Amino acid sequence: MNNSHGDLITLLGGVGVILIVATLIGQWLSAKETDATSNPVIDNLNARIAAWWAMVVLLGLAFLFGKAGVILLFGICSFAALREFVTLTNTERADHWALVASFYLVLPIQYGLIWFEWYGLYSIFIPVYAFLLLPIAAAFRGKTDRFLVRVAETQWALMITVFCASHVPALLNLNIPGYEGRQVLLIAYLVVVVQISDVLQYVWGKLYGKTKIAPVLSPSKTVEGAVGGIASATLVGAGLFWMTPFTWYESACLAFVITLMGFLGGLVLSAIKRDRGVKDWGHLIAGHGGFIDRMDSVLFSAPVFFHLVRYGWDIAP
Repeated sequence: MNNSHGDLITLLGGVGVILIVATLIGQWLSAKETDATSNPVIDNLNARIAAWWAMVVLLGLAFLFGKAGVILLFGICSFAALREFVTLTNTERADHWALVASFYLVLPIQYGLIWFEWYGLYSIFIPVYAFLLLPIAAAFRGKTDRFLVRVAETQWALMITVFCASHVPALLNLNIPGYEGRQVLLIAYLVVVVQISDVLQYVWGKLYGKTKIAPVLSPSKTVEGAVGGIASATLVGAGLFWMTPFTWYESACLAFVITLMGFLGGLVLSAIKRDRGVKDWGHLIAGHGGFIDRMDSVLFSAPVFFHLVRYGWDIAP
């Protein structure tokens, strides 16, 4: 990854400048408050900025340690996200062995396959073999009440939090002519474009949002916010073509696809939260909820991005 260090430092430096400006604005807004009671909106803004600093530092450290660091980081995130998902399901004591297998067998095997670059297996391990293993493990406990619901929830938890998330470090395994040693930039590109799309959708929605796009699932999302955010992030993606193996036009097309998938993924996960009667998946990240709340867009966009790039640019054997 040595060839990527210069571009990566440039990107992280740019993100750092944005965070510094955001921090100064947040502190300035806090200083303007003269009331004895704090403003919850400003407090939430500063909490989010602080959380962003922590996440950027962690991602930067993972990049610094190369492939091992990236796989370890996303493996830990998958473990935390899987835990958040499972706490909202209908699992019972009868599902104990299925859950143990999910956390301590399926998850490490999936990331181990990523490490060994075994595409033929990590691309089907969870949706085929794990999906067959889990109901077998649960069936042996003899508990048939809500069996289908319990098994399906655990399967979907693995699919979203482990299978989808593991496609982020899997980008390091791509073999793209003329792009050797720079695959880490694809991860940076994916995360930056999708996350900035979320921010821009929020900004456009606050400024011009009027038409609710899915009032039951996510009352804050508007058509204007979605269109403005996705379009703006597509332009950002086009501008970041210099760090990818794509032309500016290809980069714009891929940015549009992954931001659209990120938006749709957010709606799906919002539907699950509404079904469970919760606002956030967790409270581990101040101002952001849980790991899934922060990763929701990336989870749905990562597998699509990975396969589009693999089949369009990779010279797989």
